[in-house]
This record gives sequence, C-alpha cells and structure tokens, in this order.
Amino acid sequence: MSMKFVTVMGSYVADMAFRTEKLPAWGETYMGKEFRLGPGGKGSNQAVAAARAGARVSFISKLGRDALGDIARQTYREEGIDTRHLLETEAATGAAAIILDAKSGENAIIVVPGACFGLTPEEVAEARELIAESAVFLTQLELALPTVGFGLELAHALGVTTILNPAPGCELRESIYPNCDYLTPNESEAEVLTGIRVGSLADADRAADALLGRGVGTVVVTLGAQGALVKNARLREHVAAVDAGPVLETTGAGDAFNGGLAVALAEGREIIDAVRFGCAVAGISVTRAGTAPSMPRRGEVDRLLGG
Repeated sequence: MSMKFVTVMGSYVADMAFRTEKLPAWGETYMGKEFRLGPGGKGSNQAVAAARAGARVSFISKLGRDALGDIARQTYREEGIDTRHLLETEAATGAAAIILDAKSGENAIIVVPGACFGLTPEEVAEARELIAESAVFLTQLELALPTVGFGLELAHALGVTTILNPAPGCELRESIYPNCDYLTPNESEAEVLTGIRVGSLADADRAADALLGRGVGTVVVTLGAQGALVKNARLREHVAAVDAGPVLETTGAGDAFNGGLAVALAEGREIIDAVRFGCAVAGISVTRAGTAPSMPRRGEVDRLLGG
C-alpha cells in the first residue's frame, strides 16, 4: 500500500437529513419520519471514505468557528485525517438540506457551502509541499471554480495524479480539462458538461468521447446501479456495480466511489481494478444511512471483493 497521501481539496458542510414519505408543496407543512445532523460536503465525505478505505488522507478546506464546524473537527480527529491545511474563517460553516424518500432511499439536496467557498487559490498555494508529496489529488465543484482550477493545475504541474469529480454539475472552463487525469461525472453531470443525455451505455460512451476530446486523460462515467463506464485513448470497459445488499440510501454513493477510486489509484492499481474497488466502497455505503457515517472500513471492502 502506498504511504503517500491522498490529498482531498473540497467542501465541508453539515448534513441535515430529513426522511419523509412525500415532499411538501410550497406553503405546506408535512411531518417527516426522521432527522439526522452530521458531517457532510462532497470533499469531506470523500476524505472520510478514502481514510476508511486505507489511505493516509490530508484535507484542504475552510471552516467557520462555530458548532457546525466543530462537528467536522471532531470527525477528522476520529478518522485520523491530516488537517494542517484546514483553515478557519469568521464566515459561517455551510449546511446541506437532504430530503430522503422514506421508501426508495432516493434524495434531493440543497447545499449552501458557506465558509469553504471562501477558500482561495493563494491559500491552496500554501499547501504546495503537501500536494507535491501526494500520490493523488482529488477535488470537486463545491468550491469556488477559480480555486478548483488552480488546485488541479498545481497538482498536475507537480506530477500528481488528479481526479476531478464534477459535482454538482456545472459548465467548466476549457482550461480545466487537460489538468484532469481522471474525470468522474455521473449521468446528469455528464449531460451538463457535454449536452449529451446519458440514458444508456452508448450515451455514456459518446459523452466520454466528448470529454476526452477536451483533454481529459480518462473518463469514468458513474451509472449508479449499472456500475461505471471507463474510457480513455487505450480502452473502453463497462465495470459492473458491486452488490453489497439491499439499498437503504443513495446519498453519498458518489463520494464513496471517488474516495475509493483515489485510494486504489494511490496504491498503484490499474484503472479497471481501481474502478471496481470504488464500486465496492459505494456498494457498501448505500446499504447504510448517512453520508460520512456510511463509508466502509478497508476490511469490509476487501471481504466484499474476496481479497
């Protein structure tokens, strides 16, 4: 196993999850089934997923000096995540309202990123030495886009393997794509980036081609229960999902996948094996409630894969 860091740059927000049998209409009040408060944000979730999956993880972000930020600080202590570049600000820590269907486990999410959105390129530059020591640099789109672009450019220039999980989906500057060794959109994010509706493997293949044409090294289109399509200049392969049991909640599945993928790549695995590892991490996570709390430990992943 690689002893280098997986460095994750991304968001932390407090997850406020409401489980309900229906969405209320505007102006309506409806009694839900359950409420939970815990650590969240795509970057934070991916950092926890990677740490539990066996990597040494460093997290670059920014928190408010408040009770919601304290949830994050406690989480990273418990998970052994390096926080030397976890900054603080007077701005309030962000939050996410997660609406969960009590029957299907599907979700709808509203994110207000708060303090982490104030992370600047200049502050990321101060982590240059850490990034240079890393095996993998992983980031997402819940930060200011100039900061995301700078982080990817810096890591790529330092020869560090880069992963961009383009979530939540939005249009990107063309200059970002060549700095992405791996780009991991889901179906809806692939459509936002390319204009191609992804409803089948053939659609995913066309979307991947469009992204490769912009300079991405390898595209991994995640397809939920259908696994993932991996494509680059040398290969095209569909990797099946890994079934770990009945689905309870899909929130955080993409974060589980990306954290697992980063760990496997940091360990030097070939891309298909790495994607299968990520699918196993995600497959376990969806059998559990919550985001960060649902992330599996390395032993669980190895047992599921027969390792």
